[in-house]
Amino acid sequence: MATNRIKAVTYCRVSSDKQVRTGHGLSSQDVRCREYASRMGYEVIASYQDEGQSGKLMDRPKLKEMLADLKKSREQIVVIIDDISRLARDVQTHIALRSAILSAGGKLESPSIEFGEDSDSRLVEHLLASVAAHQREKNAEQVRNRMRARAQQGFWVAPPPVGYQFQKISSNQSLIVRKEPQASIVQEALESFASGRFETQTEIKDFLESHVEFPRGRDGKVHYQRIKAMLTHPLYSGRITLPKWDIYNVKGKHEALISYETYLKNQDRLRGVAKAPARKDLSLDFPLRGFVSCSGCGEPLTSGHTKGRYKHYPYYFCHRKTCSEYGKAIKKDQLESDFDELLNNLRPSQEVFELAKRTFDDLWEDRKEKAKGEVLSLKAKLAEVAKQSDNLVAHIAGNDNGSIILAYERKLRDLEEQRIVLEEKIENTRHPTTDHSTTFRTAYKLLENPVFMWHSERLEDKRTVLRTVFTSRMPYCREEGFRTAPIALPFRVLRVIEGGKSPMVPRRGLEPPRGCPH
Repeated sequence: MATNRIKAVTYCRVSSDKQVRTGHGLSSQDVRCREYASRMGYEVIASYQDEGQSGKLMDRPKLKEMLADLKKSREQIVVIIDDISRLARDVQTHIALRSAILSAGGKLESPSIEFGEDSDSRLVEHLLASVAAHQREKNAEQVRNRMRARAQQGFWVAPPPVGYQFQKISSNQSLIVRKEPQASIVQEALESFASGRFETQTEIKDFLESHVEFPRGRDGKVHYQRIKAMLTHPLYSGRITLPKWDIYNVKGKHEALISYETYLKNQDRLRGVAKAPARKDLSLDFPLRGFVSCSGCGEPLTSGHTKGRYKHYPYYFCHRKTCSEYGKAIKKDQLESDFDELLNNLRPSQEVFELAKRTFDDLWEDRKEKAKGEVLSLKAKLAEVAKQSDNLVAHIAGNDNGSIILAYERKLRDLEEQRIVLEEKIENTRHPTTDHSTTFRTAYKLLENPVFMWHSERLEDKRTVLRTVFTSRMPYCREEGFRTAPIALPFRVLRVIEGGKSPMVPRRGLEPPRGCPH
C-alpha cells in the first residue's frame, strides 16, 4: 500500500574532535531527531553529520551536501535538528542558514523549539540563537582562561615544537617531554650555533638534513622557517612566553633542552651582523676547501674537477690571478693525505694521553671546590639585580613620562634576563647536570685520536676537528706540503709533554725548500 508520509532528514553537528572520538555527541543527537520524526509521523530518508565543525562556519561539508540534495527534491523536506545550537552558534550564521534551508525547499523543525514565521516566533528564535552564540563565546573564553592559567603555572598548552611530545601525568593533565632522537638533534643544533661551531643557519640546515630522524617538509628538506623558529623559541630553554596572553619568561615544568644563556646567545647572534651563508659546494667531496690557504698569497684554496679523457679529476688550487701559484692544481688525494699525516703526528702516545686525562681529572675536582665560592658570588650578583629591579619598578610607578617608562621597562627586561641566567648558573654550579666523564667524553676522543673523528662520514665532525685542533687556516705548498700548522693550545701542550716534537709534517726530508715563495 502506498504511503504519503512526509519525508524528513536529520542534521547533526559536533564542534570538537573529542566529541567525534567518544561517539556520544552525534549518535545521541541523531536518536533524538529520529524520535521526534517518529512522533510526528515523518519518514527519515537521510542523515547528515558534520564532525568537528564549528557552529560559526557556514562552509561545512555535510551541510552543503544536504542543501544540494534539498534543491534536487521535488517536494518539501523537513530538516530536523536536535537543538538550535546544532545549526549555528551565532545569530548571523543562524539567519543565513535558516534562509538557505528555506530557499532549498526545506522546512526547519526541532524537538527543542518551534520554528514559526510570525514576529513572536522569530523573536524567540533569535533570542535562542543569541543565547547559543553567547554560550559559544563564553565556552571559548573559559577555555582560554584555563589555558592561560595552566601556562602561568608552567605547563605548555599549545602544540609542542619539534623535539617535544605530550605525555599524560594524570587523568586531566599533560606535560611536554623530550621526544628522542629529535630532542638530542635539536639540542646539538642550538648549542652548536651558540658556540660558533655552526656559523650560519645553512650549516644548521645541513646538520639537520643529515639526520633522517629529523622531520622535514613535503619536498624532503628542512626549511629555514623551521630553523628560525627553533632558534627563537624560548620553550627550548625551559621558559614559556605567550605574548597574546601577556605571559613572559615563566619557568616551565618541562625539561629544557638548552640553558637560557645559550638561548640569549643565539638571539644575539641572530641580531648581529649577518655572515655569508655557507657555500653550497662545501661538502664531503672537498672538506678542506676554504680552510687550507695558498702558501704564495695566503688566500683560501678553492677546489673543483678537471675533465680528463675518461673521467673528471678532483683538485685544490689557488684562484688569485696575481699569485705565482694561480691555476697550479694540487691533487685532492695528495693534499688530504698530507693532512691525514699531519693529524697522525698530533696524536699523543697512550702514556701522555693518560697523563693529560689524570690532569683534567684533578682540575675537575679542584673546580668543584671552587664552585662553592662561585655560588656565593653569583648569589650576591643576583641580590644586586633584584635590588636594581625593585628600584626600576619604583621609578616606573612614580613617573608619567611615556618615553622614560618605556626605557625603564626595557632595562627591567634586561635585568629579568640577567636574573634567569644567574639562577641557572647557581643551580648548575651547585648541581652539575652531568658527571666529569660524560662532560669530557667527546673532548677526550678528539684529543686521543683526532684522525678518528676526521674520518667520520659527517661533515660537521670534520668541521669540529678543523675548528678545535687548529687556530687558523693552514698554508700549503705544492712542493713542501703543509707549513707550520697553527695548532690549538691543548694539542700544543700534549706535544710539549711528548718531547717537543715539531708540528711540521716531515714529508720530503730536511733539504731547503725549492718550489714555493717565503
